[in-house]
Amino acid sequence: MDNTRFIESMDTIIYDLSRELPKYQRYNRLLQAWRDTFACDACVLLKLEGDNLVPKSANGLQVEAMGRHFPVAEHPRFEQILAHYDYDNENEIQKKVHRFDAVCELPDPYDGLIQTPDGQLNVHDCMGAVLVIDNKPWGIVTMDALNPQRFDSLDPQILNSMIGLTEVVIKTANLIFALDQKVQRQEQVTASLIKEKFSEEMIGSSSAMNMLNLEIDLVADSDLAALIYGESGSGKELVARKIHMASKRAKEALITVNCAALPETMVESELFGHVVGAFTGATKNRLGKFELADGGTLFLDEIGELPLSIQAKLLRVIQFGELQRLGSDKPHKVDVRLITATNRDLAKEVAEGRFRDDLYHRLTVYPLKVPSLRERGNDILLLAGNFLAKIQRKVGINNLTLSKDAERVLLAYEWPGNVRELEHLLSRASLRAAARNRKDDRVVVLEGNDLDIQTTSDATTLSPSLSVNRAVTTDVDNRRGQHDIVINTQDHDNSLKQITDDFQTQFINKMLAENNGNSAATARAIGVDRSNLHRLMKRLEIQ
Repeated sequence: MDNTRFIESMDTIIYDLSRELPKYQRYNRLLQAWRDTFACDACVLLKLEGDNLVPKSANGLQVEAMGRHFPVAEHPRFEQILAHYDYDNENEIQKKVHRFDAVCELPDPYDGLIQTPDGQLNVHDCMGAVLVIDNKPWGIVTMDALNPQRFDSLDPQILNSMIGLTEVVIKTANLIFALDQKVQRQEQVTASLIKEKFSEEMIGSSSAMNMLNLEIDLVADSDLAALIYGESGSGKELVARKIHMASKRAKEALITVNCAALPETMVESELFGHVVGAFTGATKNRLGKFELADGGTLFLDEIGELPLSIQAKLLRVIQFGELQRLGSDKPHKVDVRLITATNRDLAKEVAEGRFRDDLYHRLTVYPLKVPSLRERGNDILLLAGNFLAKIQRKVGINNLTLSKDAERVLLAYEWPGNVRELEHLLSRASLRAAARNRKDDRVVVLEGNDLDIQTTSDATTLSPSLSVNRAVTTDVDNRRGQHDIVINTQDHDNSLKQITDDFQTQFINKMLAENNGNSAATARAIGVDRSNLHRLMKRLEIQ
């Protein structure tokens, strides 16, 4: 036997171990190496599955052989090959090779399948070996040669080496396949979770939201740093998700970090990672959020809470795209799209020395303002409908709806907690409404009193001593003189809400008249936001 052919075959097998190949192709190339090494006419790899030997790859047989199962009990040659292994003193399987006599009269399972002129295997050389994976018989490999003396000069050491390499290839192929299956399952689970997480839409058709959506579309396809600012609960994280999903990095990770929730002593480790021994308890290397987000997007929420010492290191990562893990002086390159968010006035933080000026300018390449809920008008009702649809599934109610009174209450409220407050408020109100109704009711209606919120304007409140035809004064009196507003309760049901509405209507009309119908001047005069005044005027049907 030519040792050169064995060395070449071994090189091919070892090289293939480092390649990403389908299992069938890996096995085909393996068997070709067997044929090249031993100059046989056919080589077959069969896996033991229950009581059958199933071909996994065949080189030199008819194609139809791959579709067959060989019951071991019906094929005495296979039985004899499988019988040639036992346990040594260390309880490990000892492989043995079995070679059949050229004149062996046992039927050959490959009769009619080998590529010969007449398709028959008459006098020929045949041998097989048991393949052992993890101390269990995995299957067998067989060789057939039309020359009856082909294997007379076979080198046992080379044969044992080929058997060992084959077992390594099989185990490697199985591990790669298992890992691939696991990755596919994880990708499916991840895709499902991402779809669920990111399916939450940015609901709203107000001019403020339309403008925000335009800004998102504009910045998403670039790699510019984006700063999202707005009040707490207004939906800044949702904006960050939408930017990521609309970007060219959408298939990569979006890593979210709430900077306000990180202890100051752990911020550097969380963002940049650490090595063993960097601090007490650092027993192994750990990647930081920047490296986890490599190739994707990192969203740093509440960026204004970062300590100044960390801000300097963050600036370096943004400038040079490299970081150093805590406890290491080795730089690591990262490719990350950075999105940040804050409810603070960062310009003011810079002026007062709590935020680095250079970092501020790096982060605010493209600022996006998320409007507060009170600026979004009828978006409140659209959001309420979306939340109620989710809530009714959670609490097991058939259909949750809002009464007209509840709608008026929602539109009149100031929403200091924004969208988050709306969701929580509707959850509580739904439980109250559900307790008032049977679960099998087709429709459960949320009334205004279920919401349990104040509906009066921030600018004015009714005096507890308000009576019929009594003149009412407000703190505006101190700025613009006395304003006598008479409330006549003879024409309605004396409800507090109706009296309040009448008072607000008269008061706003009087202030509008004094400001020549200018709503902006009127809003300033009575100390409320202009958008709040417009919403209140719409509810009260004031032209």
